[in-house]
Amino acid sequence: MPSLASLKIARPKLTRPRIERDFALLFMVMLVIGAGNTALQSVMPAIGRSLKIHDNVIAVAFSVSALVWVIAAPIWARKSDHTGRRRMVLVGLAGFSVSVLLCAVFLTAGINGLISPVATIAAFVCARVIYGLFGAAAPPAAQAILASRTTREDRTKALTLLASAFGLGTILGPALAPFFVLPGVGLAGPAYFFAFTGFVVLAAAWARLPNDTPGIVTRGAATSYPSIGGNLTGASVTAAVSEPSTAVLKITDARIWPWMLVGLVMGHAQAMAGQAIGFLVLDRLGVDPTLGQQSVGLVLMTGAFAALLVQWGLIPLLNMAPRSLVITGLALGGAGCLMISASNTLYGLSVAFALTSAGFGFARPGYTAGSSLAVGPELQGAVAGRVTSINGASFVLGPSIGIGLYEVWQPLPYLFAAVLAFALLVYAVMRIEKTSD
Repeated sequence: MPSLASLKIARPKLTRPRIERDFALLFMVMLVIGAGNTALQSVMPAIGRSLKIHDNVIAVAFSVSALVWVIAAPIWARKSDHTGRRRMVLVGLAGFSVSVLLCAVFLTAGINGLISPVATIAAFVCARVIYGLFGAAAPPAAQAILASRTTREDRTKALTLLASAFGLGTILGPALAPFFVLPGVGLAGPAYFFAFTGFVVLAAAWARLPNDTPGIVTRGAATSYPSIGGNLTGASVTAAVSEPSTAVLKITDARIWPWMLVGLVMGHAQAMAGQAIGFLVLDRLGVDPTLGQQSVGLVLMTGAFAALLVQWGLIPLLNMAPRSLVITGLALGGAGCLMISASNTLYGLSVAFALTSAGFGFARPGYTAGSSLAVGPELQGAVAGRVTSINGASFVLGPSIGIGLYEVWQPLPYLFAAVLAFALLVYAVMRIEKTSD
């Protein structure tokens, strides 16, 4: 990963301490949003079990917020191209913080029997809609502000560093959540912590974050919904640094369609595996939902760490071509899903989920890079937008499909995900030519 010290200043009047402060604030914005969302996802299986709510209802609650995010993200990204980037960062962070706080209050009321389970989940869904609607405003605006403070040559490095905050959040969220399962609030404790953290970062951003540098035209891009099992792809970075274009690129365009199909099917397999893993850990280990949260957090943290290790360490080291990344990733991901379906211990589930996450960690950047290389410079922004929409769509239906299969038979979502991965592997070998590398 590039270091912040290597970034050049876009304008002489911006001192290095100033750009470092701005970057730190924007990084924290992205980190808190990503960590808070995945922390909430990590505790909801246990909360659902304690409230005796069907597992699929929990999945639907997150699918609703993902759908709203997918719709709102491009709108906020277009808005970030014109005005009020600082204000949009504040709106996005405020929306996240208010949403998580409301989730915490409603879940506390439900856990303590003050409202019925049905009312609890209905209120939770409404709070999640706030997150999906307004939380999507912050990432593109943060990109645009940072881009205005770096030179054109260093912009990609800066935005890649900023995007890594979401990846770190997928580790920190599930890792920290068990520490805040506290007396009185129980499993709702992590939501209170991340809401408080969100408001602290919001206050710091309101006090210290400047608006856009006058006279510098920069862009932001829609960012995929941060979710358990969601890996960094670089699509939003590509879109942000690409020149604006009115060119239309259909998703069925022969140049990108094989990559889009791989991304869509693979994304659903990954979403299914990620959403069901919390329920599977509780059931396979036979633990109390509250006490089992530590085990759930450990498995999720192991998977997120494996994915980031692949994307930050192994991929740059191995320098593999997109086709090779996809084939390798699908093989590892499919094998990991098979291992999950048969694992009955915490160690086995942790290793298997790490292998699954590492596999998708290889495959996602492969399909993103392959899509980008399939078209010319004038279509980079368009293809990045397609990749982002595919990533978002996977987390709208994927979790509900996975939990629906899980309720039929525990190993089913992982066996199905493995079948999808191996079928895609065959498709990639036969359909994606080596010349596209």
